[in-house]
Amino acid sequence: MLGLASASVLAAADLPVPATVGENRATRDTAAEAAEVREARIAWWREARFGLFIHFGLYAIPGRGEWVQWNEQIPVEEYARLADQFTLRDFDAGAWAETARAAGMRYTVLTARHHDGFALFADEGNAFTSVASAARRDVVGDYVAAVRAAGLRVGLYYSPMDWRFPGYIMPDLQRASAEAMRDQYHRQMDALLSRYGKLDVVWFDGGENGWLSFGGEWKGARWEKRPAAQASRIRFDWGHDEVYRRLRELQPDALINGRADMPADFHSREGDGALGDFDNQTPWELCTTLAGAWGYQPDKEPKSLRDCVRLLVKVVGRDGNLLLNVGPAPDGRIAPAQVARLREIGDWLGRHGESIYGTRGGPFLPGDYGVSTHRDRTVYVHVLDWTGESLRLPAPPCRVLRASRLGGGAVEFRESEGALEFAVPAAERDELDTIFVLELDRAAAELPLLPVPASDRNG
Repeated sequence: MLGLASASVLAAADLPVPATVGENRATRDTAAEAAEVREARIAWWREARFGLFIHFGLYAIPGRGEWVQWNEQIPVEEYARLADQFTLRDFDAGAWAETARAAGMRYTVLTARHHDGFALFADEGNAFTSVASAARRDVVGDYVAAVRAAGLRVGLYYSPMDWRFPGYIMPDLQRASAEAMRDQYHRQMDALLSRYGKLDVVWFDGGENGWLSFGGEWKGARWEKRPAAQASRIRFDWGHDEVYRRLRELQPDALINGRADMPADFHSREGDGALGDFDNQTPWELCTTLAGAWGYQPDKEPKSLRDCVRLLVKVVGRDGNLLLNVGPAPDGRIAPAQVARLREIGDWLGRHGESIYGTRGGPFLPGDYGVSTHRDRTVYVHVLDWTGESLRLPAPPCRVLRASRLGGGAVEFRESEGALEFAVPAAERDELDTIFVLELDRAAAELPLLPVPASDRNG
């Protein structure tokens, strides 16, 4: 990944930290495609709301995150020798899929190849793969089969950027290297798109033209960060148009994120701090880690159940998806503490999932109280924080036929002076999320979005 694990290192080196709110240029071109086609393609993804990201590769062996080669400037030849230790004797992709199901996730995304260039699939033009390593395994093939068998949607991450090629850092000066990297990108994408059957998500990272040379340019012997509004003067081009043509030819229903300068179905916000604002116009997803860096770190404890549930609820209430990452150990096993936490999230969703799956954000906009979600004529008000005895929300322009609590329990509800007011005894509030259910006389999607003034957040 670009961003969370590497942001401090990039900043320290005066390298550009990537965008965290998904303002990638690729989304602008989607208008050329019929809106109804895009909506049909992404409908399952909007319903799913929750997915598992898996960062796995050679970087799991040193256990210092997925940017370890770059951060520590490990020579290419030395780093490549880690493949001799990549045995995967007890690897079980089915355990990944079972963990995702137990967590209540509906789709998964695996790093088929990260920035270090190590591919988890066979490539006749490149021996730096899991198939040519000590493991002698097509990890992508094992993963795809296991995820499909579990009834989950299949996603693959791919990074056109490859640190082994000087052409990434100096694409014009090292033109032959850059072109070889581009050839690898096109060849490997063709393999991923054609070998494994139907793919549901193709998740690019580090592939925008503007991110060549880490988003900067060389002026003499000095590298300078390029201002965000300034166009790149680099002449080399990835040839994304050709990849997109092949992608749509081979995988017409696959969803594409907005990180490769091609028409995108959704865009990515990266890291907890990129939660951002409500947006129900452009599909978006927050990707972040359950513990530490994106790649394996043995000493990192997972986020608390409270933090995980609140993050999921805040994302969905802003009309986004949450893609929560794990970094398996060198043998492919997810840390037991992380598996346990994911199962706890699944238990919570087993009781409260109707307020998450298949919902859209709103009509009450996020505020200090929490968020809201809706489906058809039902609105779910997620109260994450109470600062008073009651919660006041602006009354919607419709009739509220019934108010209750999800899962049962006492609730006092009344409408007065253009407001809805809810009260629950302090001892009976859910410490994770108190969820009110409103049944309306019309579809919630027809209502205007309703800001929650500061004075009305809690009474």
